[in-house]
Amino acid sequence: MTTSYRFVVAGRVQGVGFRQATRHQALKLGLQGWVRNCADGTVEGWACGSDAALIALRRWLNSGPPAAQVTQLQWTAASGAAAAPGFRIER
Repeated sequence: MTTSYRFVVAGRVQGVGFRQATRHQALKLGLQGWVRNCADGTVEGWACGSDAALIALRRWLNSGPPAAQVTQLQWTAASGAAAAPGFRIER
């Protein structure tokens, strides 16, 4: 069974390779979805996959890549399935 979550990560998360590192982690975990920078300085994404993989991604998002400083993670259940295989970086 697959589950979907929307996430928003705040802190020093832009300009530190956060999107690329998130994509790498998601693909490693076998997740589908996307990640993008937002105008307010946050990073937003949507991930779909197994519960175990999503738990692992959530745990990783709490700290992100080494140069990031995560101050807040919003993790919200979402409906729908990934439109395309893979995990893409938008914008």
